[in-house]
Amino acid sequence: MTATATATTEAKHRSVTPDELRRRLAAEEAPMILDVRTPGEFDSVHIRGSHNVPLDLLTTHTGHLADRLAGHIVLVCQSGARAAQAHQKLDATGFATAEVLDGGITAYQAAGGDVVRQGNRWAMDRQVRMAAGSLVLAGTLAGQLVHRRLGLLAGAIGAGLAYSALSDSCAMAAALSRMPWNRVEADPSLTSFFDQVPTALQDR
Repeated sequence: MTATATATTEAKHRSVTPDELRRRLAAEEAPMILDVRTPGEFDSVHIRGSHNVPLDLLTTHTGHLADRLAGHIVLVCQSGARAAQAHQKLDATGFATAEVLDGGITAYQAAGGDVVRQGNRWAMDRQVRMAAGSLVLAGTLAGQLVHRRLGLLAGAIGAGLAYSALSDSCAMAAALSRMPWNRVEADPSLTSFFDQVPTALQDR
């Protein structure tokens, strides 16, 4: 593998540890933090000074966002999976200064990072566990009490969770992210985001 190919591979998997991010946020030239979780999750808890650009919004407007961003960016989600998806999208546009927070905001809190708590919404992984557990329980009880075939629901949920782990994706999380309790009254938009933060076009 050539040096250029190696550098490209490393760029696609560039990440930062919670402790390193804490140190960099305390420095004079701190990176910009983009939280790609849902507005509801962000409203519940987020890294102080971070900005919410949900993954679906970033995915829809990746090129526009990459053209306007400036400086080093750290992408954050609950555990790192959605931030990694956002990194792939930005990397595909040639934006090379984005990093992913290892372990997401969960790891950052565990490391003693400064966060802002505003609401009582559950984190997405907790919502997924509750929804999956409830469906498995309902399927098991229905299979015992109503009809044996209804017990297949539990197996279907188990298969879905196994696929989710193998593919590093989660259809249930995607569905839950659209539920009313995961949204705030005014969802963030790129226009409001660009009004709040310095961008490449503003720096020219």
